[in-house]
Amino acid sequence: MAFRSIVLMSALVLALLGAGPATAGRSTKPPRTIDVTAKDYAFSLSTQSVHHGPVRFVIRNAGHTTHDFAIAGHTSKMVAPGKTTTLTVVLRKGRYPYRCTVDSHAKLGMKGTLRVT
Repeated sequence: MAFRSIVLMSALVLALLGAGPATAGRSTKPPRTIDVTAKDYAFSLSTQSVHHGPVRFVIRNAGHTTHDFAIAGHTSKMVAPGKTTTLTVVLRKGRYPYRCTVDSHAKLGMKGTLRVT
């Protein structure tokens, strides 16, 4: 009985952690992919709008300094020049600002807004 209670409580906690406006969790829909190119000091996205649900960002650093990509409370790993990483986030309808969190890169132009429909 105690084991069953622990299992049920764990399932409830996991379900609650997955709730919210934007999560890095799982979804039944396959993620849509947005290619993000990071340059010194700008981002280029393959699209500026996407349908709601899971979105997979493929971040390629074409610049000469290390960058990252932050959106909806989630931040990618640091991406060295010439390298690529991914970040998958579940997004609801709305507008989501994105930016590079390294030093003053956002102030220098590494920022924008993604529209989710």
